[in-house]
Amino acid sequence: MLRLGLAGELEHFSVDLGRLSACADEVVATTRAEYPTLEIPFHARWRHFAAGGLDRWGTLAEAVRWTDRRERARAAFDLAIVSVLLDAGAGPAWRYEEGRTGETYSRSEGLAVASFDMFIGGTFSARPDLPYQADADALARLSVTELARGMQVSAQNPLVGLEGRASLLNRLGQAVAARPEVFGVADAPRPGGLFDHLVEGAPEERIAAPAILEALLLHLGSVWPGRIALGGIDLGDTWRHPALRTGGATDGLVPFHKLSQWLAYSLIEPLEEAGIAVVELDGLTGLPEYRNGGLLIDTGVLAFRRAEDAGRPHPVGSQLVVEWRALTVALLDRLAEEVRGKLGLSAEQFPLAKVLEGGTWATGRRLARERRPGGEPPIQVVSDGTVF
Repeated sequence: MLRLGLAGELEHFSVDLGRLSACADEVVATTRAEYPTLEIPFHARWRHFAAGGLDRWGTLAEAVRWTDRRERARAAFDLAIVSVLLDAGAGPAWRYEEGRTGETYSRSEGLAVASFDMFIGGTFSARPDLPYQADADALARLSVTELARGMQVSAQNPLVGLEGRASLLNRLGQAVAARPEVFGVADAPRPGGLFDHLVEGAPEERIAAPAILEALLLHLGSVWPGRIALGGIDLGDTWRHPALRTGGATDGLVPFHKLSQWLAYSLIEPLEEAGIAVVELDGLTGLPEYRNGGLLIDTGVLAFRRAEDAGRPHPVGSQLVVEWRALTVALLDRLAEEVRGKLGLSAEQFPLAKVLEGGTWATGRRLARERRPGGEPPIQVVSDGTVF
C-alpha cells in the first residue's frame, strides 16, 4: 500500500515523506517532555490503569496474597484481556467518574479505569470468593445492562458500541470455555489460562512477541465478529482493498488485528514479571488507529486527495479507511527510524513498543487536542466497538 501511495496510485490519500522528519520532531518533543530520562515503558494497557498517576494494578497486586507469581500473572492476563476487548473508541461524549478519587476520565483512560473497577468488584468472576479474576462462565453471561452499569452509561453519558463490547466479552467467555486444554490448564477456564499455555510453549523461559499474537489469533479468533472468512475461519480485523493483488486466496485482503496486537503488547509485562523473557518485540506492528494514523494526517505525511473526505464519517471497511490504516502501519516503521535517529538510540534500545508509547500515540492525541474541539481525530470512522 505504501508503494502505491508513494507512486501516487491510491484513490484517497497522497504520501509526502518530506514531512516525516517534522513529524518525528513532534514525536521527539512529546517523548522528551513525558520521559525526560528516556526511560520509557512499553505501549500497553498498563499505562492507562495508572491514569492520574495512581498505580491501581500495582497497588492491588501488592495487597493480594497470591500463591505464586503464576497466579498473579493469570490475574494480570485476565484484567488485560478483558480491558483491551473493551478498549475500542468510546466516542466524544462518554465519561467515567472514579469513586475512589472523584476524578473523571474519558476515552482510553476512562475505559481502563472503568474496567479495572469492574474487575476488582468481581463483575467478571463467577466466584464471590475469588473476585480478582475473569472466568468463562461470568463473561459468557455478562449482559449489556451489567456492562452499562459498570461503565456508567446513560442517555446523558452514551458509550459508542456498548452492545458490541458486551458481545465481545460474551464470545470471549464462550471461546475460553470451548478450549479447556488451553485456558484451563491450572484451574477452571479463564482468559488468564493463556499464560500457562504460553509458558508451556517456552521451555527456556523465552517467548517471541509474535508468538503471543499467534496464540491470541489462534485461540481467541472466534471472539471477533465474522466479516471475511478464509477456509472457514473468520479473519477478524481484516478488510478488502482492490489495489492489493496476490493472485491467491488472500487476494485483496489487508490484515490489521489492531486490538489483538494491542493485547499482545499488553501481555508482555505480565510475562516478564513472571520471569519469562519476551524477545523480538519489533515482530509486532504499529497500531493502525486514530492517534497514530491521525498523527500522520495532522503533520502532513498523509493528505486526503479530496478535502471533503475530512469532514464526513467513513465505514471502517471503506477503501479510504483501509488505505489510511495500511499506510499508518507502514509509515510507523519509517517514523520509528527517524525518531531513533534524532534521539541517538538503536532499535534494540528503543523498540517500536517504546516509540509508540513515547511517542506517536501521545503526539497524535496532543495534536488532535490542539487542532480540534474535544481532541477529535482528523478522520471520522464509524465504529461498532470491535475494531478501534
